[in-house]
Amino acid sequence: MLIIITYDVSTMTKAGRRRLRRVAKICEAVGQRVQQSVFECRVNLMQYEELERNLLREINEAEDNLRFYRLTEPVDLHVKEYGCFKAIDFEKPLII
Repeated sequence: MLIIITYDVSTMTKAGRRRLRRVAKICEAVGQRVQQSVFECRVNLMQYEELERNLLREINEAEDNLRFYRLTEPVDLHVKEYGCFKAIDFEKPLII
């Protein structure tokens, strides 16, 4: 499944800036950054549940905001892309 994760972590304190870095690291390990605080992740249900648990452990629900958007299949019908950024197609072979 393709999910979009967005977050807004309060950075008014040192603890908030630390939370922001930890949230970003968790997301970077699973998906690709498409904007500052927006990630696209292709995961299965087990990975999704683990990712959600990990992120919920990091944020402060009184100060931060975390959202998950699950895109329904077929994704090609629901995602339009414009501009210079080109997302990685995880379905095709990756050439390094």
